[in-house]
Amino acid sequence: MNNAKDISKRQARREQIRRKEQRGRLIGIGLISIGAIFIAFLIIYPNFKPAAAITVPETAVRPNVDFNAAGNPDAPIRIEEYSDFQCSHCARFYQTTEKELMETYVADGTVYFVYNSFGNFMGPESAEMAGAAYCAGDQGKFWEMHDVILSNQGASSGEGRLIDFAEYLELDMDAFESCFSDNKYGDVVDQDMKDGTASGVQATPSFVMTYTVNGELKTKLIEGSQPFATFKQEIDTALAEIEQ
Repeated sequence: MNNAKDISKRQARREQIRRKEQRGRLIGIGLISIGAIFIAFLIIYPNFKPAAAITVPETAVRPNVDFNAAGNPDAPIRIEEYSDFQCSHCARFYQTTEKELMETYVADGTVYFVYNSFGNFMGPESAEMAGAAYCAGDQGKFWEMHDVILSNQGASSGEGRLIDFAEYLELDMDAFESCFSDNKYGDVVDQDMKDGTASGVQATPSFVMTYTVNGELKTKLIEGSQPFATFKQEIDTALAEIEQ
């Protein structure tokens, strides 16, 4: 009788151990499955998360646009901007002074205005953004890319964001991505910085104003995001010299 009871107890213990081991295996499998799902989520989520909203730039009127330039190439005064798409002061110039400068002196043929990057002044992404703008210029939308990048400063950055901007501008994406991935304008962006440095540019934005008086080329460096009044004074002074 006692043997039967002992056997029954041993069977019960074995069953209890078996069930415990089974629960342990199930818990282990569950933890592994949860871990696998979490890792898959981390890998897949970036491809499905919604893109950050794009701030739509105000409509800008720029006369006689040619790639990264605006105005009459034969204008008596030429102003070359050296800028960085990550520079907050550059964005401020675009949002304030540039519009009035375009409407007043570029539109009437007094000033020929050219935008240049300043290489990788604020880091590699500065050069990438400049390259993206130049690539958009291949499709006649340099200034549109210029505006949307500066209007969305700080929202996010990187190649994916530049692709978002290109899609927003309805560019031919195959042509744009080929241009951008091949770094087509890498040498141009590097040369921008060399040219700016040779002209005395040390920070962004800076503006190199050139004009000719009696056959002599005059140069004036305007530094910083200056108000329109500053540009007006410099332009009117140059015009007075030219007309002497």
